[in-house]
Amino acid sequence: MQAHPFQQTVSADAEIVIVGGGLVGASLAIALDLMGRPAVLVEASAPRPDTQPSHDDRNLALSRTTVNGLRRLGVWEHAAAFAEPIREVHVSRAGSFGSLRIEAQRAGVEALGWTLPARALGRALLQRLEACRQLRRQAPARLVAAAPVSGGWRLELQTAEGLQTCLTPLLVGADGTASMVRDRLGIGAIRHDYGQTLFVATVASERPHQGRAWERFRETGPVAVLPLPDGRCGVVLTVPGEEAETLAELDDGAFIQRVQDDFGWWLGRLSQPGRRHGYPIASCAAGRLTGERAVLVGNAAQTVHPVGAQGFNLGLRDALTLAEMVGEAADPGLESLLQAYALRRESDRAATMQSSDRLIRLVCHAPAWTGPLHSLGLLLIDRLDGLHQAVARQGMGFRPGLPLSQMELRE
Repeated sequence: MQAHPFQQTVSADAEIVIVGGGLVGASLAIALDLMGRPAVLVEASAPRPDTQPSHDDRNLALSRTTVNGLRRLGVWEHAAAFAEPIREVHVSRAGSFGSLRIEAQRAGVEALGWTLPARALGRALLQRLEACRQLRRQAPARLVAAAPVSGGWRLELQTAEGLQTCLTPLLVGADGTASMVRDRLGIGAIRHDYGQTLFVATVASERPHQGRAWERFRETGPVAVLPLPDGRCGVVLTVPGEEAETLAELDDGAFIQRVQDDFGWWLGRLSQPGRRHGYPIASCAAGRLTGERAVLVGNAAQTVHPVGAQGFNLGLRDALTLAEMVGEAADPGLESLLQAYALRRESDRAATMQSSDRLIRLVCHAPAWTGPLHSLGLLLIDRLDGLHQAVARQGMGFRPGLPLSQMELRE
């Protein structure tokens, strides 16, 4: 990386710059602040939950290890009142006889995870950001130029006060699927359009959910129902892209009937649908996680199919692993350090992306004759304790290389 003659060398202890103030970027900023590492958080929107694009109407299924991490960050105390524990996950395939129940009690824990509205998590992160001491926030602001200099990057930010310049030894791209940082680094990405649209809404149910979550696979795509703390349920309905416009225009009665047809009668009659929102589904995988004195996290690094609700869980593991590795480093942008980060994240990242993709291809789009095989597989996992425990731990987020901040809290 060649420095221009008029540009100074960046000090290794200068502020880390995080571009992107969404759920993952904010979590990383808080984690670095806890470690005493100065950082700048560049947020495209003003710091209000109603203006942050990632603080939308989705209901997030947070794994157990994700909540462990949010507790360590001091975020969960602001969010817990809006969360509902998931005590059981029921997995089935339409037209097949087998099903799988993953139970918290059988796994030896009080909850496998928690359901939390994205807006509630966004508010909690904003509250926690206000208490950060080493963090400098630029909001609203956007990155308009990035030039390599000796020991780091020279960045130009467009802010409400005008153009501002900053130097950083490490540039972090946490700016989402259409990452400007990734483009500036010249890192390509592999994109796949699933030809599906995901609709989210809330509904009332005739029978209480009792902390159960459902994932039901159909040829047209999965439908998930998540427990919410007010007794309502969050619905995640996936439909072929060509049906999206029609579904968006349905009245409430017709929409709830479509959900009932796809989900079934596990909760009795569904009613009172809330606002619905549609999101086209596509995956995006960066060709690599790092550039010279730069790194990608969250959706900038990988955007996965929402089946299994792994997006934020995976992104938080990125953020907390990066903070753990660079937070106390003498020089956070060293090539060897960033390569070690990429290596540590490789297996989790690849396994999560592949499992999400394969699940859609093998379960939703599989030939009819494979139904009995899928049923048998679900039954085996359900009946064999060893397999059940392994699947439960995977669902709770436990895996090799997990950041220490996401391990189980010990009383």
